[in-house]
Amino acid sequence: MIMRPGHQLLLPANPFFIWGSLVAALLLNMLQNMGLWGRAAWMPDLLALVLVFWSIHQPQRIGIGAAFVFGIFVDVHQGAMLGQHALSYTVLSFLAIAIHRRLLWFPVPSQAFQVLPLFVAAHAIALSVRMLAGGGFPGFWLLLAPLIESLLWPVVSVLLLMPQRRTPDPDAHRPL
Repeated sequence: MIMRPGHQLLLPANPFFIWGSLVAALLLNMLQNMGLWGRAAWMPDLLALVLVFWSIHQPQRIGIGAAFVFGIFVDVHQGAMLGQHALSYTVLSFLAIAIHRRLLWFPVPSQAFQVLPLFVAAHAIALSVRMLAGGGFPGFWLLLAPLIESLLWPVVSVLLLMPQRRTPDPDAHRPL
């Protein structure tokens, strides 16, 4: 793949860092659900955000299977209908993998605008499964969650790409 001018060549992603960030996002989601607001409809889904990030940047390592397993974990933790989050995370991961080659050519703020429909689709799937199972409508505050997730995209991009941007062996004579 041809690199765009002005972009730094990244180191390979450490698999332990990838899986550690996913587990950390799962734990943050669990803490967020038990926190002050509980399971508020407007709260962003940090695990979905990190899943989309790694599905775009490392589709060989994080795919639909990992999204399904993490979705089952979230379903069990929240006491939701088994498969609700698993279905939305798998669709989210599939859509992220489908657009990952095109998305990486854009700058990060533009990427945030382009992943917004993915987050809207994931929340719509989870909402429709909840409503079909007889759950109540959480309110229109639910529309804020995908917006907040797309606004967090640049922050997550900077944080999760930090370990790959460091130089392996700094040298004054090495251009890369």
